[in-house]
Amino acid sequence: MQRPASLYVWDPVVRLFHWSLVACVLLNQFVLEAGETPHRWVGYAAAALVGLRLLWGVIGSRHARFADWWPTPARLRAHVRGLLAGQPDDHPGHNPLGALMMLALMALVLALGVTGWLQGTDAFFGEEWLQELHEGLANTLLMAAGVHAAAALVMGRLQRVTLVRAMVTGVKRYD
Repeated sequence: MQRPASLYVWDPVVRLFHWSLVACVLLNQFVLEAGETPHRWVGYAAAALVGLRLLWGVIGSRHARFADWWPTPARLRAHVRGLLAGQPDDHPGHNPLGALMMLALMALVLALGVTGWLQGTDAFFGEEWLQELHEGLANTLLMAAGVHAAAALVMGRLQRVTLVRAMVTGVKRYD
């Protein structure tokens, strides 16, 4: 099958979610003071963004829906086989490994939201293990986000497609 020169893939909700979540993570990790009110509210906003994205995964546009990109074992096996054979398969939206990473990133953001919120409750206020878990989740999120960004650059080169630009414009352009 011949692929088109360009393809509209990511709608405005997906792109707004993506870049807003990036901003929340960067603000909370590098700008705002941990535990302070702005840090907490940005964390709640990040969790709310994930909630919106989960809803959009059910009711959103074609390539935003889970059914379009859910990383089933069969999809993952076929994708990895293609990568190992030097023939990365084309996926209009997220490829199966990218989808798995997306789910992991969203789970980490939700776990950070829960552990951050728990630290403000009477039952868990000042609990060192919870603070350490929250910090460990934050570090894991940063590492995973770095892998995600690097993979987008590598896959863009392998597939000769402008993945990063597509997350800004919504349109994948193929070389």
